[in-house]
Amino acid sequence: MRKIRTIWVALVCLVSLTIQAGQPLQLDDVLNGSFAAKNIYGVIPIPGDGEHYSQLSADRTRIVKYSYKTGKEVEVLFDTQKARKCTFKTIDSYSFAPDGSTLLIATETKAIYRHSYTAVHYIYSLRRSVEGNINNIVEKLSDGGPQQVPVFSPDGSMIAFVRDNNIFLVKRHFNNSESQVTEDGKRNEIINGAPDWVYEEEFSFNRALEFSPDSKMLAFIRWDESQVQSYTFPLFAGAAPTHDAFQKYPGSYTYKYPKTGEVNSKVSVHTFDIKSRVTRKMNLPLDEGGYIPRIRFTKDATKLAIMTLNRHQNRFDLYFADPRSTVCKLILRDEDDKYIKEDVFDQIHFYDNNFTFVSERSGYNHLYWYNLNGGLVKQVTGGNYEMKEFLGYDEATSTFYFSSNEESPLRKAIYKIDAKNRKTKLSTMAGTNSAQFSSNMKYYMNRYTSLDTPTIITLNDNNGKTLVTLLDNKELVGKLKAYDIPRKEFFQFTTTGGIQLNGYMMKPTDFDATRKYPVLMYQYSGPGSQQVTDRYGISWETYMASQGYVVVCVDGRGTGGRGADFEKCTYMNLGVKEARDQVETALYMGQQSYVDKDRIAIWGWSFGGYMTLMSMSEGTPVFKAGIAVAAVTDWNYYDTVYGERFMRTPQENGPGYKESSAMNRADKLHGRLLLVHGMADDNVHFQNVAEYAETLVQLGKQFDMQIYTNRDHSIYGGNTRKHLYTRLTNFLKENL
Repeated sequence: MRKIRTIWVALVCLVSLTIQAGQPLQLDDVLNGSFAAKNIYGVIPIPGDGEHYSQLSADRTRIVKYSYKTGKEVEVLFDTQKARKCTFKTIDSYSFAPDGSTLLIATETKAIYRHSYTAVHYIYSLRRSVEGNINNIVEKLSDGGPQQVPVFSPDGSMIAFVRDNNIFLVKRHFNNSESQVTEDGKRNEIINGAPDWVYEEEFSFNRALEFSPDSKMLAFIRWDESQVQSYTFPLFAGAAPTHDAFQKYPGSYTYKYPKTGEVNSKVSVHTFDIKSRVTRKMNLPLDEGGYIPRIRFTKDATKLAIMTLNRHQNRFDLYFADPRSTVCKLILRDEDDKYIKEDVFDQIHFYDNNFTFVSERSGYNHLYWYNLNGGLVKQVTGGNYEMKEFLGYDEATSTFYFSSNEESPLRKAIYKIDAKNRKTKLSTMAGTNSAQFSSNMKYYMNRYTSLDTPTIITLNDNNGKTLVTLLDNKELVGKLKAYDIPRKEFFQFTTTGGIQLNGYMMKPTDFDATRKYPVLMYQYSGPGSQQVTDRYGISWETYMASQGYVVVCVDGRGTGGRGADFEKCTYMNLGVKEARDQVETALYMGQQSYVDKDRIAIWGWSFGGYMTLMSMSEGTPVFKAGIAVAAVTDWNYYDTVYGERFMRTPQENGPGYKESSAMNRADKLHGRLLLVHGMADDNVHFQNVAEYAETLVQLGKQFDMQIYTNRDHSIYGGNTRKHLYTRLTNFLKENL
């Protein structure tokens, strides 16, 4: 009887534990977004309004107007089901005319590269008649084929766009008559108004086409890439999608890609007088091989702002060009002994008498206020922290709004500084805050997240007061409680070189400190990047922690959030200090009582894949296995803008390129390696993995390899992602 009672008690305890234990994570659930936080998409502050914003409906059929004060729907601006002559069923994206009177709606969007795409655009007027009615008619922007980067004139009477590397102009008051502005555009030779591949990828923009504030002139950048060398990759019939044309014989894709030390596109700035149809070239003193990352008109039609970098990217010049006389005047110069960060361009905003500028001249990224003659009025932010993003300036109250990591390199908060230089913190919750302000700076939409908090979206006034919560993801929070989900915990450690590094760790939910666990290290490690931040996310690494691995991520030297010295210490020798810091992380983890130091793996994608190879070949045999996805293997194979920003050219820095090459240290590779790459990767070419694999073959080193047909740098499409992560999972289980 006592034995039966004991068994019964044991069964009750077991049932109790089973009930209390959550469901295990499934790989499919992680990959299909089951644990992704909901968001609000297609939000645009309505220009010239200030009290309202617009939002794309969840089913992408309507554009809805909402109140900043209440978050409630005010009216439907556009509905595909109700608009007259509407031939499309869903909306991909949209924009407003500067006065908010007209919508430009994008449909049939087809991606080109990371930021560029073509789409079929439609015009829809929101103007009301005397009786208060809208004509409700959809008009096609052009019948000549899909368009790129359409932009309204300030008065809303015209729309300019790019098609087949040429610029076109549509005049709305003349029955949408279309005229061609440039005639010399030609694939792989001349591009007008839209960037070439390397500009788009590394300077993060897709339009180089601007109207003057009086709507009389067009300004654009012209790229002559005829002397840039081409790169070609093969295309096969494949699947998801299938290319029927290549069923029997493969095809190919060829485009211009300037590699480190090679010829760049020749760039120039031009203006087009809309009335006289005269095109002029600006007399810009640009260095050989230099860059023009942005053009933008000031509020003065006689001042076209042209932003330039020398090829070393350590000198930034801001010119004001007269669009008619073509004379360019240097207004501001900022120099760095290493390089200027690429985020400077979109932080420059022009007002009636002043403009904003960001610089790391103090050792940290901060905001500065200049007059239009280039005179420094004041430094707006300062201290041993980074101003992360300039969010806007209220001209009525002389107040600046911005985000910064003043509290911690791992977090981001929203602040304002008024005319008396009084700083006020607007966000209230510690974690990662991002703000989007109304056109009059009276309100903002705040997106907040932390390690344990999926996205919360609120509307706030410009004093930080929460007016309404739009989205709290409570459904997801409730769902998470039903699962055993490993939790991220921040930690710090000091390397043997005395460098303190930030990291996070995830332990299995049934963690037992008396056991010895294998470790999976994940990292990216690229210049200025940050993986260790206070934000929610459930990823493949979370799944691997649930499978019995201790998952660790550490931001080593060269990463962002900690000032210029920490970030730029890898200059001219990419990958060397970063790899050492990942080795130091593995050594530190190996000292922990719950870690099996003989079962440590490292993995990463892109720069993180490169860092996997560099770390496994650092000379310290600490990694049993590693996975390098879409990895750069030698900076001679990568593009000019990124590679030379951190390494200069191979001609100038031969020893640095050699030391930073994973190829050059392949003889020291230790541990089982899986190489993964997409054959149609336009960013990190398949050449990288092909040449690296051949090096390993000739060294007699065995490795595993997974190639994906027709896949680009993101390696997705159809069943590809599931296949990829299943492959990674199985590789680690087999080798750890």
